[in-house]
Formats: sequence, structure tokens, C-alpha cells
Amino acid sequence: MQPFSKAMAALLIAGTASLSAGSAALALDDQQKKEMGAFIREYLIANPEIMLEVQDALEKKQQEARIAQAANGISANRDALFSSPSDITLGNPNGDVTIVEFFDYNCGYCKRALSDMDELLKADGKVRFILKEFPILGPDSMAAHRVANAVRLVAPEKYPQFHRKLLGGEVRATEDTAIEVATSLGIPEQALRASMESNPSDPLVRQTYQLANNLGITGTPFYVVGDEAVFGAVGYQELAEKIANIRACGKATC
Repeated sequence: MQPFSKAMAALLIAGTASLSAGSAALALDDQQKKEMGAFIREYLIANPEIMLEVQDALEKKQQEARIAQAANGISANRDALFSSPSDITLGNPNGDVTIVEFFDYNCGYCKRALSDMDELLKADGKVRFILKEFPILGPDSMAAHRVANAVRLVAPEKYPQFHRKLLGGEVRATEDTAIEVATSLGIPEQALRASMESNPSDPLVRQTYQLANNLGITGTPFYVVGDEAVFGAVGYQELAEKIANIRACGKATC
């Protein structure tokens, strides 16, 4: 194999010539491609940590793209995020900071994050917390959501308790388990099923899916804190810090 410096020199000369001629591609002959490939392979085998650096750079770039898409989505969909009549609001309805959580009743991370929400609401009386159902984990999640929507319509005052009991439960959320939770709170099953029949939630789900697509949401939980997207179950402390930042500088990250 020729020295790499010669191959690189040939590459640079070819690139300069291509640019000067207005060529759209940098041409290498077969021998140069073979030599370049062999060098790159040997270098990567000798320095495999570079692949980790490349992976880190890729993940950082992808995360930056997700954050940018979410920021644009938040700005363009404020009413759907913060003022939808189909969502349940917990905490202070006139709070100075609003958090929106997209969740699925069968999401394990959402179950663990339930205590984060409760701790925030207990510690801070000025937080407005919006629950946005986002059933993405299969037919059982969709069925549980339909029951939850009926609870919202039939007995909205009991929805917070229903939410905590179903999401905090150990069994999988299904139509049957959701009905069982609702009836244990004194909500008549007949009223729930009548509401499910007369007020199907499919249009609401489609709206939420479209909103999630606009924000680039691919999993749950997903939070909007002020004007910032928060991906994943980051924990009470990080959410509390973002709330404090909004009050201090007007942004979730100062």
C-alpha cells in the first residue's frame, strides 16, 4: 500500500480539481479507493474508541434535532398543548408554571414517574399539571384509554383518583382492569359503557397522535415544561429545577 500521505494528497488534488471544474462528486480510481479503505479499516481497528466518539456525536446531533423540532412544535401548537378541553388539569388551574405530560397507562417509566408528579404537586402549590393521554403501547392501552375518557366525561371529579390507581397499579391496563378501577371508585359500569358507545375517543387519539408527531414524540413519558421539551422520566429533581428556572429567568434552562 502506498503511504497514506500520498493517498490523501491524491484525494485533495482530485477534490480541488473537481471543485474547480464544478464537479458534483470527488472521483477516486479503484486503486485509491482500495488503499483508502484499507487505511481507514486499519486505523479504526487500532483506535476503536473513535467509534464511540462518533456514536456520541451522532446521538448529540439527533438529540439537538429532536429538541429543535419539539421547540417549533410547542410554539406552533400552544392551544392544543395547554388549552385542550379534553385534558385533565391537576394542581393549581391558575398556576404560574405549566407542565404537560404525555403518558400511556402501560408505560413502565410512566408508572415510576407518577410519584414525581405527586411530589411536585405536593411541594409546589403554584404548578399546573396537564395530563395528556397518549396510548401507543398496543390495543390494551387504547382500550384502557377509552375507559379513562369515559371516566373523564361521566365523573371528571374522580379522574385524578382513577388515574393514580390505574397508572400506579401492578397489573396491565386493559379495558377490564380500567373498568374495575373505575367501578371501585363508585362509577357505574353502565354509565361508563354508555359513554364509551356514544362518545368514542378515536378522534381525540388522532389529534394527540398528530400533536405528538408535530413535537417529534416517540415514547413516553414526554413532558413540556414551559416552552421546553423534556424526553423521558427525568425525575422529580430535574423537573423542579426547570420550574425554578422558569420563575428565575423565564426559561426552563437558564
